[in-house]
Amino acid sequence: MRIAFFTETFLPKVDGIVTRLTKTLQHLVAAGDEVLIFCPEGAPDSYLGAKVVGVPAMPLPLYPELKLALPRPAVSEALEQFRPDLVHVVNPAVLGLGGIWLAKMVASYHTHLPKYLEHYGMGMLEPLLWELLKAAHNQASLNLCTSTAMVTELAAKGIQHTALWQRGVDTDLFRPELRNDSMRARLHGPYDDTGHLLLYIGRLSAEKQIERIRPVLEALPHTRLALVGDGPHRQQLERCFEGTPTTFVGYLAGEELASAYACGDAFLFPSSTETLGLVLLEAMAAGCPVVGADRGGIPDIVSDGENGCLYDPDQPHSLTAAVKRLLGEAQTRASLRQAARQEAERWGWAGATEQLRGYYRKVLNQTRVPQAT
Repeated sequence: MRIAFFTETFLPKVDGIVTRLTKTLQHLVAAGDEVLIFCPEGAPDSYLGAKVVGVPAMPLPLYPELKLALPRPAVSEALEQFRPDLVHVVNPAVLGLGGIWLAKMVASYHTHLPKYLEHYGMGMLEPLLWELLKAAHNQASLNLCTSTAMVTELAAKGIQHTALWQRGVDTDLFRPELRNDSMRARLHGPYDDTGHLLLYIGRLSAEKQIERIRPVLEALPHTRLALVGDGPHRQQLERCFEGTPTTFVGYLAGEELASAYACGDAFLFPSSTETLGLVLLEAMAAGCPVVGADRGGIPDIVSDGENGCLYDPDQPHSLTAAVKRLLGEAQTRASLRQAARQEAERWGWAGATEQLRGYYRKVLNQTRVPQAT
């Protein structure tokens, strides 16, 4: 197949969407598909055999790490020259909408933007944004979601032809064996290694609700916290966690990142706006017990008390209680570690990409894709 991707999010940015895209591209190319990617300029000219076309873009005012690229004649020319069998639009926005209008094929929903608005003081615009998203997604023949909760929510909002694109994780990279003293010392920073190490890995932004971890540190005085990643909310978080045993580690990648996951005693992911939460799967693959919100796509990954713990974001002390439960007994923690790894091993990127290729074939054959349940 000849597949053209339109995405507002790609390398050199680092996040769950880019991880899914790069792993998907790797397996599509390995399967013999030809791939062309349109994305904001700044990415490499090619990636694993896929050609990349950079388009001039401007930062989104409230979310400067995201860039909006405008369709232009060069995009249409490159698309006509490539002659794709199918176009896949990732998170339809300005550039992506051009892809839908040109081809009317497949879209996928990864970022829960309507729920982000309230964290930027713009909650009143949520109904309008849903209408815009509905208009965009309903141009596509198929709309893929990364969790059952998002399939249900998008369908309830009037978005048609929804289906589930299964999750994936690199269990060869993220593995428990990478736990080591030197990385653990790096995560502890200037604080002694006398208690449990709590870990957050991901974007430091308002919608991730990382401030919710501070009461946990206050309730459990022998815990330490490492925040791995960066983002526009870092300065506010540095003020919020001032006076607590918190280390701001910055970005890590590759085996260093995998080692960080493996070194945590508990991975905390307080965000209640996630369509999936890929970092939870990475932590689980590394054998780090996880605590996540009982919202969005997270319950698809975490079974409370079996391979991790869930908390209720509407209950002020629920996160602290969930962390206490997870850290309570060494035997319980060991059992959660083992179950978390087993769950992660069920979800490889090869399987997720083959499922995606099956969706592509159905669209190309004009077979109606059944609604996910």
